[in-house]
Amino acid sequence: MNRKKLRDIVFYLHQYIGLFVGLVLVIVGLTGSLLVFEQDFDHFMITQQYGIITPQQVQLSPESVLNTIEAKYAARSDLHLFRIYLPDTPSSPYVGQLSSADEERTEIFVNPYTGAIMGERISDKTLIGVILNLHYSLMAGETGTMFVGIAAFLMCMLTITGLVLWPGWRKLIAGFKIKLDAHPKRVNFDIHKVAGIIAVVFLFFTGFTGFCWSFSFPEPIIYAITFTPKPSEPLSKPIPGKSTLGLTQQLKIADAALPGAVTKSIYFPSKPEEALRINMKLPQESSYDANSNVYLDQYTGEVLRVDNALKMPLGDRVLNSFVPLHYGTFGGLPTRIFYVFVGLAPLILFITSFVMWWYRYKGKKLKHQMMKMVEH
Repeated sequence: MNRKKLRDIVFYLHQYIGLFVGLVLVIVGLTGSLLVFEQDFDHFMITQQYGIITPQQVQLSPESVLNTIEAKYAARSDLHLFRIYLPDTPSSPYVGQLSSADEERTEIFVNPYTGAIMGERISDKTLIGVILNLHYSLMAGETGTMFVGIAAFLMCMLTITGLVLWPGWRKLIAGFKIKLDAHPKRVNFDIHKVAGIIAVVFLFFTGFTGFCWSFSFPEPIIYAITFTPKPSEPLSKPIPGKSTLGLTQQLKIADAALPGAVTKSIYFPSKPEEALRINMKLPQESSYDANSNVYLDQYTGEVLRVDNALKMPLGDRVLNSFVPLHYGTFGGLPTRIFYVFVGLAPLILFITSFVMWWYRYKGKKLKHQMMKMVEH
């Protein structure tokens, strides 16, 4: 197969993949742009809806807040408190998250100084919840999640074929130029090639991580190719007649197990044999998110496993890199702002590719009409 035929195959593959999943990628990209600053926007909405917290000298303990939430929902046996987020800032609330049998998530906001319940909401029915649902599953449940995952994989294919077809490999500087004074057809092509090459690496990362999150099989593959044994699930040992150890004592044990780390959230067991997970962040962690964890026996406080983000095996480090690569949090505010453009890139590329297709379609149609006229 000669070089021209191979390039033609790559071109048609690039074109038809783009036409097949273009609209889905536009929706996922636009919602992704909105989600780049998800936490900042959500904190603003919480303040607007539930009021401003006035910082005081001493915050209530997580155990005190746990007792407040459990007392509030004591009569709701259908709800299970599975996580509490500790305040990120002096003016942030405690956030408790409860799940129900139908997987609906309730969030409750507690003033960290007074213990007053500020309000509650169903997270999936908030604006951010709707955008997240649209981004991950097109609001179509597990089927939608799989479809988005396939679209994300095809976006990776688009980035690879786009790199092969990029016209700037021979003349690098010309590949980044947009000739605004040229014919609209040329301007459109230039916008497509420049937007594509600027965003190509980041589109690949967001596509690949989105694909991996949509299916269960990539994780064991990543552990296998990095020669990393998958960590076993820590388990508590239920003791008949013994209640769980107090949360304050559990947190002290976690602090001793990972000195210097700050507790960010607490994951509560839903079954007697599950472990209590304390999610923590070390000062040296560069990630925007907390990737260190301490797993404790919920009855005795025995340390079952410590995940130090700075000393994790390669496979776990790869998996932990997915969140910053997908959301653009690895470089702070500048990369988050840039990821807004990355989310807009599928829209720009889809429109310009459609215009290029339209020009080719019109050209073929005109050529066909001229041939007919010659024949007559």
